[in-house]
Amino acid sequence: MSLGKVSREKIGHIMLIGLDRVPKRNAFDSHMISDLSHALTEYEDDPELRCAVIFAHGDHFTAGLDLVELQSKISEGIFNFDENQINPWGVGGRHRTKPLIVAVQGICYTAGVELMLNADVVIASDDTVFGQLEVQRGIMPFGGATVRFVQAAGWQKAMPYLLTGKTFNSTTANELNLISEIVEQGKQLERAIEIAKEICTSAPLAVQALLASATDAVTQGQTFAFEKMNSYLMPLFVSQDAQEGIRAMLEKRPPQFTGR
Repeated sequence: MSLGKVSREKIGHIMLIGLDRVPKRNAFDSHMISDLSHALTEYEDDPELRCAVIFAHGDHFTAGLDLVELQSKISEGIFNFDENQINPWGVGGRHRTKPLIVAVQGICYTAGVELMLNADVVIASDDTVFGQLEVQRGIMPFGGATVRFVQAAGWQKAMPYLLTGKTFNSTTANELNLISEIVEQGKQLERAIEIAKEICTSAPLAVQALLASATDAVTQGQTFAFEKMNSYLMPLFVSQDAQEGIRAMLEKRPPQFTGR
């Protein structure tokens, strides 16, 4: 059996993380789940990295979970990550604090949809076929779709797909607010890297604070987010990057942020 793993490549401040189980259409087995968690943790813990891109080798992003391999392991806690490890689906354990882009193509089912729903930017090839198929397998989504799919699309738009498991294309995914952009087939990774480079020109501490505040609003509500906003904002004002931002503006040049 082909065991799942993920590739790693660093381009400047960007980490490329590639799903690599091509013979199985990148279906997630326990090995690939573990390796993806470790790769995202490496990204989170490296102060030189400012943005990550998850993509897939081969023609398909992922066929979802390899239920044959995982069935006996789910009850053992295969999705219960150590407190020091990033949970790729963000439904528990340690949460990611730095930006993540996902580039999808071909088949993108179940855990793949939920993985991109936990990202900050999603670029989809125009040939992508999406599906939250769990109810057709006798189970329910447990990687975030019952919350994030509904938040993104709204109840009446989401439920026809969640309750039936029927598939849909990139145009529909865009209409449901599940993705950021649609690109020509084969261009999804290129576009994702382009956006990652743009993110990397921003001040890293400011980006992380912005993500934290936006996450507070989604998970804890507007009142909580407003009450906590100053705790993120005040440290930024005294950061070296804030001083650099002002200097760069006055000197009419691009800022050179260091994350300090």
